[in-house]
Amino acid sequence: MPRTLLHEAAAEFIGTMIILLLGGGVVAMVQLFGTGSPGELVNGGYTNITLAWGLAVMMGVAVSAKISGGHLNPAVTIAMAIFRGFPWSKVGPYLLAQFSGAFCGSALVYLNYRPAFMAQDPGLEHSAGVFTTFPQFPDVPLAGFIDQVLGTALLLFLVSALTDENNLQAPSWLTPMLVGLVVVVIGMSFGSLHGYAINPARDFGPRLFTVLAGFKNNGMTEGSTVWLIPFFAPILGGIVGTAAYDFTIRRAL
Repeated sequence: MPRTLLHEAAAEFIGTMIILLLGGGVVAMVQLFGTGSPGELVNGGYTNITLAWGLAVMMGVAVSAKISGGHLNPAVTIAMAIFRGFPWSKVGPYLLAQFSGAFCGSALVYLNYRPAFMAQDPGLEHSAGVFTTFPQFPDVPLAGFIDQVLGTALLLFLVSALTDENNLQAPSWLTPMLVGLVVVVIGMSFGSLHGYAINPARDFGPRLFTVLAGFKNNGMTEGSTVWLIPFFAPILGGIVGTAAYDFTIRRAL
C-alpha cells in the first residue's frame, strides 16, 4: 500500500500517544500509590520515572519510525524541516498528530487511574503534575528557559549523531533503543529544574487535557504562564542542537 501523509500522521499520533501512556502512567504509579503523602515520589521514585520515560520514547519510536520517521516531537519536526529537507507542507499535520496523541494518551491514563486520583486528590487541586511539567523555581523563569533549551539541544545533537548515516551508522533496529537511552540520561542529568519536557507536544497536549478535565493549578488557567517555557524553549533548543551538530561533527565527516 502506498504510504500517504495520513499514514504518517497516524503513526505520529500513535507513537506520541504511546509515549504519554507509558510516561504518564509511570508518574501516576509513583505519585498516586504507596505510603507517601500526595505528590511524594514513592514506588521507585525518580529513577523509575526516568527509566520508564526513556522506555516509553523507545517504544513510540519503534512503532512509528518506519512510517513517519518517529519524530514524535515538534522540536524534532521543525528542526528536520530547517536542516534536513523535511517538507514544510507536512509540518502542520505532524504537529497536530503529535499534540493530539499526547492529549489522548494522557486522557487514557486519567481514565485508567481515576479511582486513585479521586482517593488522593478528589478536588484535582495538586495532581496536574502527573501529566505535565512545572518549574522548581517559578520565580526564576530564565532558569527553566535555559534548562529546556539546553536539554532539547542535547536531545537533537545526540539524535543527529545517532541517525547520521555518515557517522555512527547504527542499525535501524537499534536506533529506538539509543534514542530512548538519550532521554533517560537527559532526565537523570537535567530533569528536576523544569521536568525535562524537551518536547512541546509532551507538555502542552497533557496540559490542555488537565484544563479540560478540571485540574486546578495546571499552569495555564488562572492567569498562569507556566506553559510558555516548555512550549517554546524546546523548539529553540532543537534548532540550536541540530545546528551545533551540523556545524561541528557533521561538517567534519
